[in-house]
Amino acid sequence: MKKLAISFTLVFLFSACATHTHVIGNGPSSGLSEEARQYYALYGLVQLNKVDTGAMVGDAKDYQIETGTQAVDVLINALAGSFTVVTRTVKVTK
Repeated sequence: MKKLAISFTLVFLFSACATHTHVIGNGPSSGLSEEARQYYALYGLVQLNKVDTGAMVGDAKDYQIETGTQAVDVLINALAGSFTVVTRTVKVTK
């Protein structure tokens, strides 16, 4: 039980190291953000749903798109590991 707790702690500590940030224009100014979760099967080879960042951005000229793995994604990946489902969170900040 102790090894399991240590394993989960390590997974959550290192889950934020896979984040990609793209700043468009001057970057976000209003601080309004919207998040969506992207699901993949077969370890990322098959996309199960589509996250439309264009619709999330709307008519904003200056914004930031952040794609990464959060603690919730790590938990989903761990629970669905036998199904090889991978999740990522996409966050758009205007």
